[in-house]
Amino acid sequence: MKPTRFFARPRAGRRAAPSRPANSRGLSLIEVLIVLLLFSFGLLGLVGMQARAVQASKGVEDAQRAAMLANDLASAMWGANTVTLDAAAVTAWQGVVADPLGRGLPEGAGTVAVTANVARITVSWRPPHLAAGSTHRYVTEVLIPQVTP
Repeated sequence: MKPTRFFARPRAGRRAAPSRPANSRGLSLIEVLIVLLLFSFGLLGLVGMQARAVQASKGVEDAQRAAMLANDLASAMWGANTVTLDAAAVTAWQGVVADPLGRGLPEGAGTVAVTANVARITVSWRPPHLAAGSTHRYVTEVLIPQVTP
């Protein structure tokens, strides 16, 4: 019995067959370029998704800040046991809302409307990515019951 060879060598005088046909020499370069193009589109999509995620995160942060600012004024009302605060306290609060470098919001504005013993606190702002005239609003109402002795 003859031992079998695992790797056959070409016999003398015979040439090994080429691994690719002669007319497909540039095919691998085209394939690489297509893969690079697809990879580039994938990266652009990933960067776009990341930008949208940052924008959404900033929007949520602004909404939470608006709720906190409205809660600050509501807490002052509860502390004074009345919904009608003096004008200086409301003006100072409006200054905090309008200061984006401090605790405020971009193009922020705060208003208070009092009807009977209910105060309606509205905080509005415009995120930088929105068109002019478009605003977000946070509205809350505070009711302080009047206790009679």
